[in-house]
Amino acid sequence: MAHTSRRARRLRAGLRAAGLAAASAGLLAAAVPAPQPLGIGDPLFPHLGNPGYDVLAYDIAFTYSGDNTKPLDALTKIDARITDRLDRINLDFAHGTVKDVRVNGLPAAHTLTGEDLVVTPEHPVQPGGRVTIAVRHTSDPAAPKAVGGWLRTADGLAMANQADAAHRVFPCNDHPADKAYFTFRITAPKDLTAVANGRAVGRTVAGPRATWVYQGVHPMATELAQVSLGRSAVLRRTGPHGLPLRDVVPVADTERMEPWLKKTPGQMEWMEEKVGRYPFETYGLLIADATTGFELETQTLSLFERGLFTHPRIPAWYVDSIMVHELAHQWFGNSVTPRAWSDLWLNEGHATWYEALYNEEHGHPGTLEARMRNAYASSDQWRAAGGPPAAPRPPAPGRKISLFRPVVYDGSALILYALRQEIGATAFDRLERRWVNEYAHGVAGTADFIRLASEQAGRDMAPFLKAWLYGEKTPPMPGHPDWKAKAPRAGQAEGRKPE
Repeated sequence: MAHTSRRARRLRAGLRAAGLAAASAGLLAAAVPAPQPLGIGDPLFPHLGNPGYDVLAYDIAFTYSGDNTKPLDALTKIDARITDRLDRINLDFAHGTVKDVRVNGLPAAHTLTGEDLVVTPEHPVQPGGRVTIAVRHTSDPAAPKAVGGWLRTADGLAMANQADAAHRVFPCNDHPADKAYFTFRITAPKDLTAVANGRAVGRTVAGPRATWVYQGVHPMATELAQVSLGRSAVLRRTGPHGLPLRDVVPVADTERMEPWLKKTPGQMEWMEEKVGRYPFETYGLLIADATTGFELETQTLSLFERGLFTHPRIPAWYVDSIMVHELAHQWFGNSVTPRAWSDLWLNEGHATWYEALYNEEHGHPGTLEARMRNAYASSDQWRAAGGPPAAPRPPAPGRKISLFRPVVYDGSALILYALRQEIGATAFDRLERRWVNEYAHGVAGTADFIRLASEQAGRDMAPFLKAWLYGEKTPPMPGHPDWKAKAPRAGQAEGRKPE
């Protein structure tokens, strides 16, 4: 498509020179295809992401009326570097009304097709240049719950954008491979509290409304964006090395949540002992009064259901371990972000690994070895139901969250256990530290992990790891020849994201 408009202009000039204006119009219409949804070809979400540009920064302004059933007014500004000549710029966007689009300050034609906003600037944009796209739009919290995006809480809103729902909130390049810096400007009734990823850098009051501004210090994937609005208290404490921590909880629950919230500094110290210094500028828990069925590692501010901490039948050790799971994601998934969605095992396998290790070292029920033995027994069944860890099957139609199956949790932690058995605990621990250091605040995939593991082990680990990552059957476990996998059952149901 990059060369279509150039040919069309030359054709038009020639036809006009011959006085054939009518023919020019007809041939030009045939030469330029209609706007269409694009994607970068992710195996699991082929229509996510867009070719031809790299987003450097988002500046997103939301205006919230206080009614979480009504659309928010929004202005999304995108600063991008152009990598290919583009006659049109595709953005991922759905479930909102577009009021105006400008490219480098000039009005631009636009249309919504599929789940893409297709923008046609006055002039094609050229590779190597920068472009600023400003989209004035609405952001509707009335999206069906199953597809994600805005999450309605008892007193407001929060975001749950995993795996592919950020574009249901704001126009973006909605693929984790294109990380960018984020600024949020949130205007709401001044008696509410607005929070977002990163650090608060300003709050101004004008009449009955206040505007909060938050900025992230490090790049972030769109699926990790978080904005919360409600009657919340922001509780502050200090973590390792003086790290500022802030938790956001319903006002009525501040005392009830404190026994849990005060655990975070110790959990962070434990994680730092395992893999190195916490990678971001702040951290905390966002406790939402909503029912989701999952917890979510939104960057610097992990989302938790209130019920996780208040349900009388959920044991304390389980809550503790889930807190560590989401904290571990700040290293594995947030700082080191997957290159493709099929690399999800690197996120969830590692978070599950450190959750299980934390349980063992803190005297919680079960041991790491027992958990991995149970995982091994179920591994063939999980692979049959959802595919191998590094080649998962696409999610069920209309249920994108079904991608988060058991095979990407314990089934993927099992690969890490096998690798540690094969190369030894010392080499494995060094590999983990190298992984989060060498790819900090970037993107990395399965091939990168195999390469780094081979370097650390001093031998080619590809044959070993590929069998574990891509095999339909689970390989023998090093050091445990007696471990057996159960045969797959017919008609196994797919799992859902537990955390």
